[in-house]
Amino acid sequence: MIHQTAQEYQRVIEACQRLFLQKTQDYGTAWRILRLPSITDQIFIKAQRIRSIQEKGTQKIQDDITSEFVAIVNYCVIALIQEQLIAQGEEEQALPVERVRELYQEEIRKTQALQEDKNHDYGEAWRSMRVESMTDLILMKIYRTKQIEDNAGKTLVSEGVEANYRDMLNYAVFCLIKLNYPDHVAAPAE
Repeated sequence: MIHQTAQEYQRVIEACQRLFLQKTQDYGTAWRILRLPSITDQIFIKAQRIRSIQEKGTQKIQDDITSEFVAIVNYCVIALIQEQLIAQGEEEQALPVERVRELYQEEIRKTQALQEDKNHDYGEAWRSMRVESMTDLILMKIYRTKQIEDNAGKTLVSEGVEANYRDMLNYAVFCLIKLNYPDHVAAPAE
């Protein structure tokens, strides 16, 4: 089953990355202007919309929740890239598409390694979870991240924002696997 998860994970990530790189071709790296709290808020907006649709059972905007989970994956990658580049002093500089591809793949490699370690220890527990529960966990991680950001990144005993972005990304991938993305829908709009 773990081998199946790795294949499903890779299929979802390839679809998310393809969309991300297409948007990079269209828009460049305009997201470089975003500070980490702004990215966290974008993830919050996406997760809150998912939860609202789940609770109401209806929606007025056509994009389905899979497009929002894809956006969460990609905004988490943006946050991880931004965090790394800011630490290196590369604030707000435009990036060529090939560098974006490399940075995206590096952050996914780290995040997938974390997922594989946790999946080993938890025994694929996520497969028994509901998409709604994982949505709630993403929202909880967002609130944790916002609190850490409000505390200027300082924690006493907790993981920092990077770990929370990685967990949110992994939960969003799990939801996309459970929703059979990308097989059941066309490429979503972000």
